[in-house]
Amino acid sequence: MSKIPVTIYAEMTPNPNTMKFVANNYLIDPSKTAEFKNQQETKGFSPMADELFNFPFVKEVYIANNFVSITKDDTLAWDFVTTELRDYVRNYIAEGKQVVTKIPEERPVAKSEDKTIDTSNYTPSEFDEAIIGLLDQYVKPAVEGDGGAIEFRNFDNGIVTVVLKGACSGCPSSTNTLKGGIEQILKQHIPEVKEVVAES
Repeated sequence: MSKIPVTIYAEMTPNPNTMKFVANNYLIDPSKTAEFKNQQETKGFSPMADELFNFPFVKEVYIANNFVSITKDDTLAWDFVTTELRDYVRNYIAEGKQVVTKIPEERPVAKSEDKTIDTSNYTPSEFDEAIIGLLDQYVKPAVEGDGGAIEFRNFDNGIVTVVLKGACSGCPSSTNTLKGGIEQILKQHIPEVKEVVAES
């Protein structure tokens, strides 16, 4: 079996525990993403993510477009594992193995500090389309460039709730991004927006 020519480069993200591994071709349908917080979640969805969790330092795997963001624990510095992970991802793809076999369903219930939000019963507001459009135009490209993703969850009583994934999940800079960037953009275009918060 001949190997597929693959180029992979590693790129730091604003999250010091997450590295983005970028391929020269798509790994997943560009309109989809797959996030795995542990090895159990990969079963039946992503053989590559399943194997990545065999590295003892891997904590999370996020796959989108043409990249894989890998979040590691603090046991080893990136200097000691980047080459090994880059080579693993390149060889996996070059062998023609499937990266994702099925897209995992979104988690419909998220917890905030004071309550559980059941987004499966969410009634869209008149502002949802405008908020999603602004996120798609101004925010998503920058967030994806950093190895992460942002998804609109809901708008209620002036509060926009989003979900941060990949490198953005748990990133020390995410609060600054939410308040200083995303919130300001949305407030500027939609005066009804009072605050932007992220689901945990």
